[in-house]
Amino acid sequence: MRTLALGLLVVAALVYLATLRRHGFLGFVNSGAEASMVGAIADWFAVTALFRHPLGLPIPHTALIPKRKDELGRGLEEFVGENFLQEEVIRDRVRIADVSQRVGRWLSEPANARRVVDEVSVVAASALSRVRDDHVSSLFTEALFPRLREEPIAPLLGGLIEEAIDDDLQRGLVDLALVELHAWLLANEETVTDVLGERAPWWTPPALNDRVASRIHLELVRWVADIRDDPYHRAREAIDSMLATLAHNLQQDPPTQERAERLKDRMLDHPQVLASTISVWNALRRVVTSSLRDPDGALRDRLRRELSDFAERLLEDEPLRRRLDGLAADAAVFAVDRYGAEVTAVITHTIERWDGKEAARRIELHVGRDLQFIRINGTVVGGLVGVLIHAITVLVD
Repeated sequence: MRTLALGLLVVAALVYLATLRRHGFLGFVNSGAEASMVGAIADWFAVTALFRHPLGLPIPHTALIPKRKDELGRGLEEFVGENFLQEEVIRDRVRIADVSQRVGRWLSEPANARRVVDEVSVVAASALSRVRDDHVSSLFTEALFPRLREEPIAPLLGGLIEEAIDDDLQRGLVDLALVELHAWLLANEETVTDVLGERAPWWTPPALNDRVASRIHLELVRWVADIRDDPYHRAREAIDSMLATLAHNLQQDPPTQERAERLKDRMLDHPQVLASTISVWNALRRVVTSSLRDPDGALRDRLRRELSDFAERLLEDEPLRRRLDGLAADAAVFAVDRYGAEVTAVITHTIERWDGKEAARRIELHVGRDLQFIRINGTVVGGLVGVLIHAITVLVD
């Protein structure tokens, strides 16, 4: 492009010399060639002055980029921050992008859903397999257990029990316990009678012991069944009252709170607590890892079904899409507000590290083609203006 622009200047100079002091039509050509040279040289000076001193002469206000690259970098940083990283711009771009619908459409393809699940499963299985027992032990002994020792457990436990009572959650647990206890008593009559017989006085006849034990078992079965079937049974009310009293004492009674804290400390100090925790973790990890690594396993299959159902909901539920797009916009705005300055600062820091001449060379290589078009246009436009001026001069004469 430099060669082309320089070539046009040379052609204009040759035409000017060839038509010098000619009149008539050649006078118009001579004036046009003269103005073309002026335009070409002026634009060459302007373009060159951005990147270096023209002809190596230290003319003021030339070599602007090498001299002021840091200021240009800061100006570009401010320009990007003020015009691109603004909340209105970001929200508008997220809205136009319609992220949730695109995600739903992409995930609705079975191959894409399978790919997502496969990639997530591989990463998750690899991550789980790298967690060693000493990592889990360190997490509990160095992070969780010290924190649990510092935090009073009694008020928290009392609040949880109180909330459970307010929501009537204990009723379901009591129902489940009564059903299981009644079933166990019916299926284990011999065990119950044997236990009762072992605790009978030595001097009572065995036959009497058996009859008394059977009677106690029968009454026990009836009593548990009565509690199970009667939602307002006195035993149920007693359990509710006991739990309410426990919740109150855990929050208000210092002796009860102290006992709860001592129990907590004893449990945390017991070595079996940590060993049991690690054993439960290892069992859970083995099950999950094995299922994740099985391409046709139940876990992967369930994840694919859930992902497909979610994609279908995204495509059909417009309010859901709007909520998710709003969350995406909020997340983008939060990220820009929190880290936007660091992102735009990369521009300044990068340009500051450049050498002045290197920065000028990079920028010139990137936009030089368009800058050479400025020289070419200057040559052409200058020639047309020269012809116009010559025409006006002829008309005036």
